[in-house]
Amino acid sequence: MAAFTLRGLTCIVIACFLLLAPASEAAITCGTVIGSLSSCLPYAFGRTPTPGSACCGGVKSLYSAAKMQADRQTVCTCLKGYAGKISGINYGRVASLPKQCGVSLPYAISPSTNCNT
Repeated sequence: MAAFTLRGLTCIVIACFLLLAPASEAAITCGTVIGSLSSCLPYAFGRTPTPGSACCGGVKSLYSAAKMQADRQTVCTCLKGYAGKISGINYGRVASLPKQCGVSLPYAISPSTNCNT
């Protein structure tokens, strides 16, 4: 009887942890986003004709890391917040980064992108 009670209590505790755990928590931070894409700034400002290999490496690694919806929303929110604080960014060039770097996104990168959808 004691083994059954201990096993039952263990199952209840595990079930409580699973119910209380967040469904999807972003593993990517704004620091990760900015660090991955900082080498793209010369291209975003029009100072270089093409994004460099470091920029494309950052784009590709960020794309690979953002598998969960929460991660993709974090990337979107961080980019919009960061880009909004910097004047002189060419948003057309920013929007072209995925294609320039060989990454296919199902949405456009734009200041008007809704990060919640």
